[in-house]
Amino acid sequence: MRPMLIGAPAVEPVSLAEAKSWLREDSSDEDQLIQALIVAARMTLEAYTRRFFVTQNWRLILDAWPSSLRATSTVALPFAPFQTVTAIRVYEVNDASLLVGSTTYRAPSATDAGRIVFNSAPPAPGRANDGVEIDLTVGYGSLAAQTPEPLRRAILTLVAYWRENRGDDDGSALPKSVIPLASPFRRERLA
Repeated sequence: MRPMLIGAPAVEPVSLAEAKSWLREDSSDEDQLIQALIVAARMTLEAYTRRFFVTQNWRLILDAWPSSLRATSTVALPFAPFQTVTAIRVYEVNDASLLVGSTTYRAPSATDAGRIVFNSAPPAPGRANDGVEIDLTVGYGSLAAQTPEPLRRAILTLVAYWRENRGDDDGSALPKSVIPLASPFRRERLA
């Protein structure tokens, strides 16, 4: 199972203006740095919480359907919050793709990891590698304000920390001031 980003977020959970206000920064000299820190903080906290903060599109690439499909007619999706499946493609031996019809499955949105429940078995892939592609939309929503407020505060706190401590630490752990904001949203890693 390999995830691939196919549509980055259109907005960040925290705007440049919000970050500058938080940092008490009036000049525009460091706008580029602050914007880069916002993106890096979002990505770091998404990795820490194992959640996506704003709407983005991902492709999940599988060699074959998971064994759970035979037993439960279900494919678990490791992305949270899950919004929707936009397409499922199965590749034949000659690399031609077959679009799986949306009437053959349902994929209800979920605040945690999603799942696809098939009405009937989907076609088996014909090629041994990268035989199935599932395109997904994930995230709390397309507006910055839809990201939970503690996560937005965690981004601002991390941006401020990084700006004040440029190169002063090894970056291996989140600052203690960020952890209480982000840890309630952290999902456990699946085995």
